[in-house]
Amino acid sequence: MATSSQLEPGLVVAGHGRHVWVETDDGRRLICHPRGKKSQSVVGDRVLWQATEDEGTIEKVEPRRNLFYRQDEIRTKSFAANLDQVLILIAAEPEYSESQLARALIAAEAERIRPIIALNKSDLVQPFAQAWDRLGVFRDMGYSVLPLALKPRTRQEESERESPTGTGDMHVLTPLLAGKTTLVLGPSGAGKSTLINRLVPGAQVLTNEISTALNSGKHTTTSTSLYWVDRASHTAVIDSPGFQEFGLNHIDPMHLAALMPDIKAFASDCKFYNCTHLHEPGCGVISTLKSTSSPSGISARRYKIYSDLFAELSQKRY
Repeated sequence: MATSSQLEPGLVVAGHGRHVWVETDDGRRLICHPRGKKSQSVVGDRVLWQATEDEGTIEKVEPRRNLFYRQDEIRTKSFAANLDQVLILIAAEPEYSESQLARALIAAEAERIRPIIALNKSDLVQPFAQAWDRLGVFRDMGYSVLPLALKPRTRQEESERESPTGTGDMHVLTPLLAGKTTLVLGPSGAGKSTLINRLVPGAQVLTNEISTALNSGKHTTTSTSLYWVDRASHTAVIDSPGFQEFGLNHIDPMHLAALMPDIKAFASDCKFYNCTHLHEPGCGVISTLKSTSSPSGISARRYKIYSDLFAELSQKRY
């Protein structure tokens, strides 16, 4: 076992399978392997490693501030650790899933990580207006919701384009990323690769370098990588594969309401302290559902997401 004097600190900046790419404090990068059979480190981890010829072994993973992950009945997928925020990128087209968005937000809330929602393709005027309207419920909950138009536009298109929310340019997003480590998450087709390459012009070259180093070949879409937007100011973005499913098996169903701000706002008004908000008399949540006679309160769409998730998380796992 190596002594502390033989160990060097580093930051995990990419991972594929059991192999990770570690960046030292002076900017060097090298491949490291776990000490045992299973890798315990994820991108964003601070680690202590020991040199072994031209590579290294991970000897210790430093305590984490947080870990953003999803979990279903089969496996746990860890995205990244020690995050300041999660940028959830969706698009006007293809139409985003409100359930998937809710799941990502719940996972962020569970780890006390600030989420930001960005809606791409504001150049598609009508679809964008409809999608932006659907996001109103999230703005009402206090989430930051930003418009983006990542597809390059001509000067004429820029001057003629109409949008209910302004220009949607990168200057709105960039200040929110400064000095922070941000996980960029989103379904395929939302424009995630375009955004990463806009923030880090050399990202594709670096991705190929990482792929070669980790011997992951054409399978780079299954890897997660950290890119420095500005290393001096500690501004980094982490690119993770797109997701189609987002399991929340690690969430206790009785804690679910506390992780959904609109449900949480009325959960304290319930008659019973252990209310599930599904059928109990005197439930502050059920009594606040929106209707034609009561337009304010919890939307039927959001309540259905809550009740469906509660049922899913309450199922026995064998």
